[in-house]
Amino acid sequence: MRIAIIGSGNVGTALATALRRAGHEVIFGVRAPDPADPAENSIAEAAASAEVVILAIPFEAVADTVRAADGFAGKVVIDATNPLGMIDGKLELTMGFQTSGAEQIAALAPRAHIFKSFNQTGFENMADPAVYSPRPVMFVAGDDSRGKAKALALVADAGFEPVDAGGLRAARLLEPFGMLWIELVRKQKAPPFAFVMQHRP
Repeated sequence: MRIAIIGSGNVGTALATALRRAGHEVIFGVRAPDPADPAENSIAEAAASAEVVILAIPFEAVADTVRAADGFAGKVVIDATNPLGMIDGKLELTMGFQTSGAEQIAALAPRAHIFKSFNQTGFENMADPAVYSPRPVMFVAGDDSRGKAKALALVADAGFEPVDAGGLRAARLLEPFGMLWIELVRKQKAPPFAFVMQHRP
């Protein structure tokens, strides 16, 4: 599958490593592509040529990115962002429970099929989740059944245990869940870890 990752920072690079290992073709969409790097394209070019798009950018860049890609019309888009900001001097979610970043993206890109995933752990765990046993869990929220099948398959290919969390409204739960990992690792300096789902025998 040809996948466009918008953003080539830590998250985008880690996901590209995992998905290329699974045999997918991955390109990057960036604001200023390097002409010497064939994997870098403009945001519009990357989105147009891909079957699935992954947003791996700061949330505040989402609106400009959606405009640059003509709303990702007809595309399956996996939102890996978390709506973070500084509140009272601390890194916090800027929304939650009444709406979500993913729902805001869906409103900005009504012709796209938006899914929430890859936001619930840090980039350190994304390049090679296989270091953990059992596999770390990764929830997927979204409304389109065909697109969700692709999103769940990509989560599995990246090395996570994919779990369908329901419609996009569930992103209101997944973004705070992602914030819990950030709270423990980034703020409280917990040793590296990932969430898992233990199934009762």
